[in-house]
Amino acid sequence: MQKTSIFVPTKHPNTDAMNKTMHLQEEAARCLLCADAPCSKACKNGDPARAIRAIRFGNEAIAGQWLEKCSDADLQAAEAACIHYDRPIRIRELAEAVKGTKPQKGLPSLAIDFCGIPCENPFFLASSAICTNYEMVARAFEAGWAGVFYKTIYMEDIREVSPRFDAVSESGRSDFFGFRNMEQLSENPVEVDFDILRRLKKDYPNKVVIASIMGNGETEWITLAKMAEEAGVDAVELNFSCPQMKLAGMGSDVGQNSELVLFYTAYVKHNVKIPVIPKMTPNITQINQPAMAAHFASADAVSAINTIKSVTMNSRGAVADKKTVSGLSGRAVKPIALRHILEMAKNPIFTATNNGKRIELSGIGGIETWRDALEFIQLGCSNVQVCTAVMQYGYRIIDDLVLGLQNYMASRDIKHLSDLVGEELPNFDTPTNLDRDTIVYPTFDRELYIGCGRCYTSCQDGGHQAISFDVDLRQPHLDGKRCVGCHLCRLVCPTGAIGVAKRIAKKDR
Repeated sequence: MQKTSIFVPTKHPNTDAMNKTMHLQEEAARCLLCADAPCSKACKNGDPARAIRAIRFGNEAIAGQWLEKCSDADLQAAEAACIHYDRPIRIRELAEAVKGTKPQKGLPSLAIDFCGIPCENPFFLASSAICTNYEMVARAFEAGWAGVFYKTIYMEDIREVSPRFDAVSESGRSDFFGFRNMEQLSENPVEVDFDILRRLKKDYPNKVVIASIMGNGETEWITLAKMAEEAGVDAVELNFSCPQMKLAGMGSDVGQNSELVLFYTAYVKHNVKIPVIPKMTPNITQINQPAMAAHFASADAVSAINTIKSVTMNSRGAVADKKTVSGLSGRAVKPIALRHILEMAKNPIFTATNNGKRIELSGIGGIETWRDALEFIQLGCSNVQVCTAVMQYGYRIIDDLVLGLQNYMASRDIKHLSDLVGEELPNFDTPTNLDRDTIVYPTFDRELYIGCGRCYTSCQDGGHQAISFDVDLRQPHLDGKRCVGCHLCRLVCPTGAIGVAKRIAKKDR
């Protein structure tokens, strides 16, 4: 086949929309997400900070509602008040880009049942530093979170290290995509924590309060579970997954041992009537093995995943000049978390009915936006737990999680959140069964292509040398005979100029 230059012949109908979306996301990502934001304080008739936060967390389609009453003077004052260390956020340009955007009409409820427990929405705080006392959880409930997996309660004294956190960031951004922590369990006395849970359930009867516990041996697991039930909590989570316990035979050591998962889950199930939810570790080759052990012990649900054992080399995370292995979270771990959820959701033994019901899934790992949450739900999770995103941005992100998911459901005319649970599972298959007889070529949109040559460089050095580059015209040319349809070029393109052609049979190339 001769070399050809495959361009979309006319301007792509979505070119303007794509450019606008890219601009919105890039500019919103620069925002510092200030507390008591100066830009909104300077704006008399709107809330620019809220609009920018909506864009940042995937709600550009509804962000205009917080700016619709703003005058030019309002927006100019807001931009002048911006305290960004580099340059002010272009609030006027963002306002123009989202002008007129509002939520769909008739937003549906996000109510869903989890282990037979009614939940106002699927968003829970994960057992961690974001829920360690009454005041914190109460503020989260007031903000709109449906429930909490309270920080893990343990019989022994917990002495934490300092500093205990580290992060992996992108250059030029104030947030991070990987978060490494050495945090262990609750530092409160056991009696104090169960009193907190008792008060939370009394003061917020319509919220879901779940105790996370960790025992050292059969007796402690049973004792803590009974104390949780007596405190009136809705369910108990069994922490089989903490990756940085200082004693052997605890945390992820249990989660890697199917026999211990089976026994400890069964011990607790035989001694309490509330739902029992083992929390699985990702630090294992095959998560289905301990998950099936939980199933055979009659667990009501499974939480997954906890943090992934990792190493970061920053000196800022060293403890007295020493470094160690500890747990990684944040959006970097989401694909791994989804893989574990998928494996359990597709396991016919795990998903079979157990005494007339199926074990449910609670998804954890890298959830920042409603789109992240949706992916877990579409793979079979009845609820999702959030941690690292709250540590970065605060409980306030619940607004965009709820509104974004509601707006998405309304756009598809979906009335019940349960209809989304597991809907993507039929689209996953094993590598053996994938189509290997057809190919889809990349296409190049001349309206978006800027001539950087990134596609050429990647194809030459990391692909199949199917793209040549005209240095005078700064245009790519595709050799269809060499191209294997890997689409590395499309992934590295910084402007979204590379799309996909119609799928054809390889014999017709």
